[in-house]
Amino acid sequence: MTENNPADNEQTLVEHLLELRSRLLKSLLVVLLIFMVMVFFANDLYTFFALPIQSLLPEGSTMIATEVTSPFFAPFKLTLILSAFAAAPYILYQLWSFIAPALYHNEKRLAVPLFATSIALFYLGIAFAYYVVFPLVFGFFTSIAPEGIAVTPDINSYLSFILKLFFAFGIAFEIPVATVLVIKAGMTTRESLAQKRPYIVVMCFIFGMLLTPPDMISQSLLAIPTWLLFEMGLFMSGFIKAEEPAS
Repeated sequence: MTENNPADNEQTLVEHLLELRSRLLKSLLVVLLIFMVMVFFANDLYTFFALPIQSLLPEGSTMIATEVTSPFFAPFKLTLILSAFAAAPYILYQLWSFIAPALYHNEKRLAVPLFATSIALFYLGIAFAYYVVFPLVFGFFTSIAPEGIAVTPDINSYLSFILKLFFAFGIAFEIPVATVLVIKAGMTTRESLAQKRPYIVVMCFIFGMLLTPPDMISQSLLAIPTWLLFEMGLFMSGFIKAEEPAS
C-alpha cells in the first residue's frame, strides 16, 4: 500500500493556493479595468442612481453635500462598487474554474446553470430595488416631512442607503438557488421545507428587518419577495433529484 508523502500534500496545497491567488488577482484586475472606464462617467452614474429620489423632492429642493470631499468620493465609491457588480460574471467564472476540477460530472451539469441563474438573480434583485422599491420608499419619506422641514438628502447618506438596499435585494434574490442547493445536497427535503413554511415566513421578515433600514416599507418590500423566491426555489427543486439526506 502506497503511503501519502506529506511533502507532496504540502506541494499540492501550495499549488492550489497559488492558483487561487492568481484567480483573485485576475478578478481584481478586471474590476480595476472596468472601473478605469466607468470612472469617466462617475457623475453621470451617480445622477442616474439619484433619480428615484431627485424626481420626488419638493420643487426647489436638491440633494446636498455636507462634507467637502463628498462631491468627489460619493460618485467615486458608487462607481467602484458598480465595477465589482459588472465584473461579477467574470469573478464567478474564475471561482467556477477553481472548483470545477473537484466536481463530479453530474455536479458540473448542475453547477453551470446555478452559476448563471445566481448572476441573473443578483442583477434582477438590484433592478427590483431601483425600479420598484426606491420609488415607493422615497415617495413615502419625501411626503411625510413635517411642515417647515426642507427635504434635502445628503449625497453620502443617500449612497449608503441605496447600497444597503442593493446588497440586501441582490442577496435575497439568491434564495431560489440556495433552496435548490440545500435540497440537492441532501441537507433537508422539499417536503420538510414545505412543512416549515410558517417559520420561514417569519425568518423572511427578520431577514428584512436586519438587512434594510429601520422602516416597515423597505422591510416588507424585502421580506415578501424573499418568501416568494423561497416558494420559487421550492418549486424548482421538484425537478432536481436530491442526494440521500445524511443520517
